[in-house]
Amino acid sequence: MTTEFDLVVGESTADAVASERERNHHMYSPVMQLVALVATLGILAYAGFLLNPSNRGDILPYSIVIIAEAVLIFHALMAMWIIISGMRSSRPYSYYAARQQMFDAELIETSCTEPEDPSQWPIMLNGRQTAVDVLITVYGEPLAVIERTVRAALAVRGRHATYILDDGDSDDVRELARRVGCHYIRRLTHNGAKAGNVNNALTVAKGEFFVILDADFVPRPNLLEETLPFMADDRVAFVQTPQTYGNMHNILSRGAGYMQTMFYRYIQTGRNQFNAAFCVGTNVMFRRSAVLEIGGMYTGSKSEDVWTSLMLHEAGWRSVYTPITVAVGDAPETIEAYSKQQLRWATGGFEILFTHNPLSPRRHLAAGQRIMYFVTASFYLLGITPGLLMTVPLLEIFFDLHPMNLTVSWWQWLLFYGGFYIMQIVLASVVLGRFRWEVLVLSVCSFPIYAKALYNALIGIDQAWSVTGAAQARRASAFNFTIPQILTLVTVVLALATSVWRDLRLGFLNIATVWLTVNGVFLIAFLWIGVQEAIRARRAVEEPLAGIEQSRRRGVALVPVLDRTRIESAHDGVGIIAGTGDPSAIEWPDDDPTVAQPLGRRPRPTRTTDTPRRGAIS
Repeated sequence: MTTEFDLVVGESTADAVASERERNHHMYSPVMQLVALVATLGILAYAGFLLNPSNRGDILPYSIVIIAEAVLIFHALMAMWIIISGMRSSRPYSYYAARQQMFDAELIETSCTEPEDPSQWPIMLNGRQTAVDVLITVYGEPLAVIERTVRAALAVRGRHATYILDDGDSDDVRELARRVGCHYIRRLTHNGAKAGNVNNALTVAKGEFFVILDADFVPRPNLLEETLPFMADDRVAFVQTPQTYGNMHNILSRGAGYMQTMFYRYIQTGRNQFNAAFCVGTNVMFRRSAVLEIGGMYTGSKSEDVWTSLMLHEAGWRSVYTPITVAVGDAPETIEAYSKQQLRWATGGFEILFTHNPLSPRRHLAAGQRIMYFVTASFYLLGITPGLLMTVPLLEIFFDLHPMNLTVSWWQWLLFYGGFYIMQIVLASVVLGRFRWEVLVLSVCSFPIYAKALYNALIGIDQAWSVTGAAQARRASAFNFTIPQILTLVTVVLALATSVWRDLRLGFLNIATVWLTVNGVFLIAFLWIGVQEAIRARRAVEEPLAGIEQSRRRGVALVPVLDRTRIESAHDGVGIIAGTGDPSAIEWPDDDPTVAQPLGRRPRPTRTTDTPRRGAIS
């Protein structure tokens, strides 16, 4: 009879290598390679067309086009280079050897009280047992979302400790931890956002390695098997896996999710060749000693993930990216969540560009790492370019300023322009398996978000942390976050009306009219996403109210029920601090001050003996 142990360790090293080769062949199929090659030629041809002095038009619109297209061409060329570099990517033999030796049948039988439970199997690495902590960062997500992730984390194969790091100060989450049997840590302060939360937990969780999971990312049982074997190389500081999304059921979540596909499938894989794959904040395993060496997770930015990666690479550590999905989470489902997520990510990138430029000779990075981190830091400039290009037809309509020489024929323009943009769309379609218009709409219409991020980074505005994905509370109307797009659409419509009127008078179609029409279609599609979101939000409110009304008509009394334990806990002022063992345990002094305290006052609890004091991570 085949046991679960046999299924886990039964695959030979040769079989695993063959499986990886097959996966790489699928990723880098002949069609993919051909499209990438043609797209590269299209990029170079378009660059030559733009830079040809004989094609230059009026200086202002031409300068705008050159600046915007230079950003697009640079990042397109970098993407092609990184994709091609990733074709040589393969796992080292040490990974397969470590994975084969990760679980020992004899040790499991002798040291496990429940050997049939894979989550209790001792983990071996480099011939010795090792300890792993799984840290789940929580900040106000719904209890059901947290519980789903926690239960899956507890079931991960390999002996490990699971911690809930609750920055939302929720007694319900504390009770959840007690009920399911995992550790619970609540901070006394919330300094440093998510990075500070993890650093605080490292004063309690002492495992040699630790995994970070966002509250909405549900891990698969093979989480440790796919990541820990890379740590057999003592130079590896962290192993990053992709963010895969399971809630692609509306336009926004599909667009936001598929926007990341190219990055996680090809870009991160290619960055392995330059030792420049970076952490994305979740679904990642760290070596504790490496993080402690740089003083903990970086707390100077809300984009602690990429900053921590940069600090580790500067300190000489290695990183690994593996494209295997080990956890599935939620993409942003609302324009508010999407806007805040992109704003946070973009601000972090621009902060690196302006305050820690990777090209500076003061950075202790290899040449390839410098280029890769410069690409990362400047990437979100791509998002601003559509906004710049939208001004060009306005200059042509209202000021008769043309970006290109009027002698350039339609077929020339279409050949070079199409060779660049159409091939980029074809490449994205090959990567995604089909054309995804949602991705194109978000890419074109998100320019106000990235412009704001650039402004924030330039003047040093701190970006607040917020929950994204399905867990994000719908606190504001979608249209509160689309005002720039609405104003842009109004401007485009007015310009289009003027352009059409002029074209009818002159008897020919102006290229500016075409671009205004295209821009208007994209903006309308983006705002339609907001309309759909508003309709869903309204239905979510109306359906419960309709149920209450039906119950009232039937004469059913609806009486709210309050939980007595929660009321008493609130009256007593019970709190929780970081601890080990029974995380919900709190010791009070004999002369309990809660008896004489007014309602709502929370006395400071006495620390248990095994609760560490705040201070440096040890």
